[in-house]
Amino acid sequence: MEQVAVWALGLHAALTLLVVVSVLRQRKEPMAMLAWIFAGVTLPLLGAGFYWLFSATRVRRKARRRRRRVAHILAGIKARAPALSPGSEGVLAPGLPPELAAVERIGQRLSHMPATAGNAVRVYEEANATYAALEEAIRGAQHHIHLQYYIWQPDETGRHFRDLVAEKARQGVECRLLLDAVGCLRLTRRFTRPLTVAGCQVAFFMPLRPLRRRWSPHLRNHRKIAVIDGRTAFIGSQNIGDEYRGWRKRLSPWYDTHMRVDGPAALFLQQIFAEDWLFATREPLSSAVYFPQAACVGRSVVQILPTGPEEDFSSLAQVVFAAVATARADIRIATPYFVPDPALRMALVHAGCRGVRVQVVVPTRSDAPVVLWAGRSFYPELLEDGLEIYEFDGGVLHSKIVTVDDRWCMLGTANMDTRSFRLNFEVTALVYDREVAQALSASIERYRQRARRIMPRDVWRRGLAAQLGQGAARLLAPLL
Repeated sequence: MEQVAVWALGLHAALTLLVVVSVLRQRKEPMAMLAWIFAGVTLPLLGAGFYWLFSATRVRRKARRRRRRVAHILAGIKARAPALSPGSEGVLAPGLPPELAAVERIGQRLSHMPATAGNAVRVYEEANATYAALEEAIRGAQHHIHLQYYIWQPDETGRHFRDLVAEKARQGVECRLLLDAVGCLRLTRRFTRPLTVAGCQVAFFMPLRPLRRRWSPHLRNHRKIAVIDGRTAFIGSQNIGDEYRGWRKRLSPWYDTHMRVDGPAALFLQQIFAEDWLFATREPLSSAVYFPQAACVGRSVVQILPTGPEEDFSSLAQVVFAAVATARADIRIATPYFVPDPALRMALVHAGCRGVRVQVVVPTRSDAPVVLWAGRSFYPELLEDGLEIYEFDGGVLHSKIVTVDDRWCMLGTANMDTRSFRLNFEVTALVYDREVAQALSASIERYRQRARRIMPRDVWRRGLAAQLGQGAARLLAPLL
C-alpha cells in the first residue's frame, strides 16, 4: 500500500511539473496561469487532466491562405466595381464617415475582409420567417448549397431541412453540411444517412477523438452560415431545431435574429465556410464556381468579421471595444449571455462616464443558467457607473445584436462573453446602414419595454445563497 502511495505521489509530482512547464511556456494571462498551476498542485491527477482537456485556447490555421483567397475575391469585385456602382466611390470604397471608417479598418486589418457596398440586407426576428426564407433559398439553389450550424436537432424541424437538402442533392445540386461535433452530439449516423445516400457531404468540425492531432472539447465552431450558389447567404443566431420555434415549453417563446444578405458580402461568408470545410475535410473549395461574379443588388455596406481561437488577439473584442469607444449618444446590446471581460467592462463604464447611454438586455430564462449567474455577479460595478441593465422575462432572448447611435450595427453568432471572444469560432456582420441599425435598435427597444430594469437595490437584496452561487459562477467566467 505504501508503495502504491509513493508511486501515486511520484506521478502527481511529475504531472504537476509538466503542467507548470507548459503553463509557463504558453504566456497566458497571469491569473489564468496561476489558476492552472494551483489546479495542478491541489488536484492530484484531476488538475493535470483538466489542463489537458481545457487549457488549449488556440487552433493553428494558415492565415496566408485566407489572404490569398480574399485577394482573389477582391480582384473579381474590383474588376466589376465601375459597373456595380456608377457615380459612387465603388463597392470597395463605400465612403464611410471617418469614425465608421476607423472601425472598418480595424475589422479589415484583423480579418483581411473589407466592407463592401451594393448589398441587400433583410433581417428576420421570428423563427418561422427565418426558416421560410432559408427554405425558399434552398429550393431555388441551382449549383450548390453550403450549410454550417452549431446545433442541428434530430427533431421535426431538423428532419424537415434534412429531407429538403437531400431532395436537392438528388436533383444534382452540390450539398455540403458542416456541423459542430459537440453542438450536434445527438445526431446519429441513422439521422444523417438520408443525406449521404442522396449525395450530400456531411462533416463534423473537430470530432471528439483524443488520438486525433486536432481536437478539443471546448474550442467549438459556433457559426451559423448558409450560402446558396455563392450569391445569397444567411447569418445570425438561429440554429436548426424545434426549440427555436418555441415548440419546447421550458424554452418558449424563443427569440432569435437572423439576416439574409445578397451581394458581394455573400462571397466572404462563402470564404469562411470554405476555410472551415477545408479544416474539417481537407477538401479545398477554391473553384470559381463557388465564387461567382458579385452583383450590386442593394445599398447596404456590410463587413463580415470571422473570429476564433486561431487569432493571437481577439478581433471581436477589439471591434466591440471600438464600437463602444466611438459611440456618441447610445449603445444598445441584446445578448443571451453577458459575462464581460475586464476590457469590455472598462469600455462600457468609460462610455457611461462620457454621457453615452448604455443599455444591455439579457434574458431572465436561459438554457445555460450558470452563465446568467456569472453575468449577474458583474451587475453591481456596472450599475454604479450608470449602465442600464434589463432582464427580459418574456421568453428566451437568444438574439445577439449591438447598435451604435442608430447609425450602424453588429449581428451574428457571438455572445458578450469570454467564450465567444476567445474560444469559439464565430462570425459577425457589421452593417453600416442607418435604416438597418434603426430597425434593430427598435427591436432591442421592444425587448427593453417588456423587461425589468435591474436597480442597485435589487442586487443587494438577493439572498446569501444567490450571492454565493453568483460568486462561484464568476470563477468560471474565463470559460463561459
